[in-house]
Amino acid sequence: MENWRNFVRVEVPLQRRVFLVGPNAAGKSNFLDAFRFLGDIVAVGGGFQEAIDNRGGLSRIRSLSARRYPEVRLHVAVGQPAGEQPVWEYELAFSQDNRRITRVATERVIHRGKQLLNRPDRQDEADPARLTQTHLEQVNVNRQYRELAEFLSSVSYLHIVPQLVRDPDRSVGRRNDPFGGDFLEQLAGVPERTRAARLRRITEALQVAVPQLEELGLERDARGTVHLIGRYSHWRKHGARQDEAQFSDGTLRLLGLLWAVLAGRGPLLLEEPELSLHPAVVRHIPTLFANVQRSGGRQIVVSTHSRDLLADESIGLDEVLVLEPSREGTTVHLAQEYEEVRMLLGGGLSLSDALLPRTSPEHVEQLALFAS
Repeated sequence: MENWRNFVRVEVPLQRRVFLVGPNAAGKSNFLDAFRFLGDIVAVGGGFQEAIDNRGGLSRIRSLSARRYPEVRLHVAVGQPAGEQPVWEYELAFSQDNRRITRVATERVIHRGKQLLNRPDRQDEADPARLTQTHLEQVNVNRQYRELAEFLSSVSYLHIVPQLVRDPDRSVGRRNDPFGGDFLEQLAGVPERTRAARLRRITEALQVAVPQLEELGLERDARGTVHLIGRYSHWRKHGARQDEAQFSDGTLRLLGLLWAVLAGRGPLLLEEPELSLHPAVVRHIPTLFANVQRSGGRQIVVSTHSRDLLADESIGLDEVLVLEPSREGTTVHLAQEYEEVRMLLGGGLSLSDALLPRTSPEHVEQLALFAS
């Protein structure tokens, strides 16, 4: 990434499982948004200009620390085992012209070392309006690298907001809302057999955290609104029923997390999956991710502040990215690059104890003096 939001320049390798840590406002959400942006370009109903506009325009995207080089640049390598040539590479740079129209400055596609696309080309020079769109998003020209476009379109992001799920008018005007506004409509849109199988698996997992839960299902009311129905063990013969309005925040968040890891195939982006969950549940989230990857190989990128989540001994130093903000933009480093962290781990400390103090705000103890 170059000049992307908080970041002036970042180049990091990503493992199958990635944990982003850093202080508040360091740019964890913005880091994830780089992948969402590429996915939005090729999404149905999306596109380059739509992706820019949805983020408030180029001025909201370009790093405030950008000086000499005004272009925003993203470069991804896909399918790259350590030490091997990437299967795909995609580079996109863009900036504004004198009329404040965002245009493609560079677009390149490379497949196994062979360059398939290099823009601007002669046609772009003859017709500059072509540079308001990427070739990646256009099915009439992306046939050679449609596999790459489909991979980027498979990127999914989820950060369930329970209040949106409970809102009876939640799905009005929403489509694939990453915050859960149409989450239940998405569930209802899955073929019945697939949905039932997933809900059975989710119920079995949820019963660890919610022991009284016996069954999950979906129903539509008289208005056609989808409701999540849970049946709980109870003194009544047929048990007690609740819908999503009565589910706890933790239950809805965990349900959303479990559905997300089962439902997709491409990279999954998650923000603070530990929210509203008991620490004992949070400690097992990394293992849950590892199990998903063993069965499907799906890449999962997670931002977190959780000491409990990072206490999992299976997390490697090459799986953790540390974001450090400064006046010149946020830097990103692998945890294994810090000698102090390696020494502390060698001395018997857990990863969370060795790493999280580095991400704490300076002088945070002064908050205790507020209003005193």
